[in-house]
Amino acid sequence: MTHHAVINALREAVEARILGQTHLVERILIALLADGHLLVEGAPGLAKTTAIKTLSDHLEADFHRLQFTPDLLPSDLVGTEIFRPEQGAFEFRHGPIFHNLLLADEINRAPAKVQSALLEAMAERQVTVGQTTYALPDLFLVMATQNPIEQEGTYRLPEAQLDRFLMYVKVGYPDAGTERAILRLSRATDRKTAPPTPATRIDQASVMAMRAACLDLHLDDAVETYIVQLIQATRTPAHYGEDLARWIEFGVSPRGTLGLERCARAHAWLRDRDYVSPDDVQAIAADVLRHRILLSFEAEADGVDSDAVVNHLLERVPVA
Repeated sequence: MTHHAVINALREAVEARILGQTHLVERILIALLADGHLLVEGAPGLAKTTAIKTLSDHLEADFHRLQFTPDLLPSDLVGTEIFRPEQGAFEFRHGPIFHNLLLADEINRAPAKVQSALLEAMAERQVTVGQTTYALPDLFLVMATQNPIEQEGTYRLPEAQLDRFLMYVKVGYPDAGTERAILRLSRATDRKTAPPTPATRIDQASVMAMRAACLDLHLDDAVETYIVQLIQATRTPAHYGEDLARWIEFGVSPRGTLGLERCARAHAWLRDRDYVSPDDVQAIAADVLRHRILLSFEAEADGVDSDAVVNHLLERVPVA
């Protein structure tokens, strides 16, 4: 099978269990191909956990879910040194972060030290305990979730640290037809004693080859210029309208430029094209940029959110 056939089969397998969340499933695949992490916001019961767990079932990769709570410690995430009396020495016990796929459930319920430990590991791909540094796996993807309701007792992620996430994805409720299909799927699943075992699992070498294929796609200078101009527009919004200048407090960092390009490449590759088009950039722009644009108080007063700002940017920045 070709790599495109493999990834299409993976998408179909995940979507067969995660009904009505095609956007989320595709963004998870893009994060996998672009070697990044994603933050997912949605109400409880929207299959966020099931999505990443189903993905892990079809990969030769280990998965761990960690529920973030106010009493969680950084050592609960990265691991800790324990004393071995029989050896007379300390031994490092790896924490959940050393798995290939990690679900950080309700990340905003953990205190700042735990959030910082996770986000630092995400950016540096390593963990330092004492004087020893431990490398994380080459295949390492964090999907963090947060609940848009019940904000009491939560710790909001700092805007500067949100930049570590490649994408910030919002998921909503399914429509009535999908809801009925979910009921039928649930009844069919309940009749089985165990979930079906995937016929084949994608090895990590294939995932790395797919990532390399995404990087090999042709990116025209005009599309590259368009990506740069979109980012520059967030830093000099006055050039594109007084309203944008009033709404945007701080623009997107170079990390956002890199993320937009890599996600556009993955988006194009998933559509079996050998080139990146402006449509790929526009399709992924909101998920890559919404958490990287810091809005002003005027934007809040005007009832404008980051998604609206991104839409205005896409309308006003010309395609090169």
